[in-house]
Amino acid sequence: MDKPIYGQSDEETEGSPHFRPYPANGICTRLGDKWTVQVIWRLSIASGRRLRFSVLKSELDGITQRMLTLTLRNLERDGLVARHYFPEVPPRVEYELTEMGVGMLRALEGLNFWIRNNLSRVEECRRAYDDAER
Repeated sequence: MDKPIYGQSDEETEGSPHFRPYPANGICTRLGDKWTVQVIWRLSIASGRRLRFSVLKSELDGITQRMLTLTLRNLERDGLVARHYFPEVPPRVEYELTEMGVGMLRALEGLNFWIRNNLSRVEECRRAYDDAER
């Protein structure tokens, strides 16, 4: 028997595959912020799989040093990113996705496919909503 989807009991998955969100744990909030998914994506396409802080900052248009630092710390805390410190002069710090971070990327790819397939419909609904007299 397949494992239940997170947040579901075995009884809920047997005859009825209904989605039920996993209790609040901060992960969805983290993924919903402005920079987290962009950082994960950028690290996923890095040649050599690691990026220096300065390279990440230069490739994420508009991110401040402080926001990149906070985003990377949170991703490291959650186990999605590994930080590698090299005690050189000047010090060098590199970041890469962990195995769990790569797994998160796979989950995000599914959402990205959904967005790609439905974005025009979502935009149409937004226009209709905004144009409707209230």
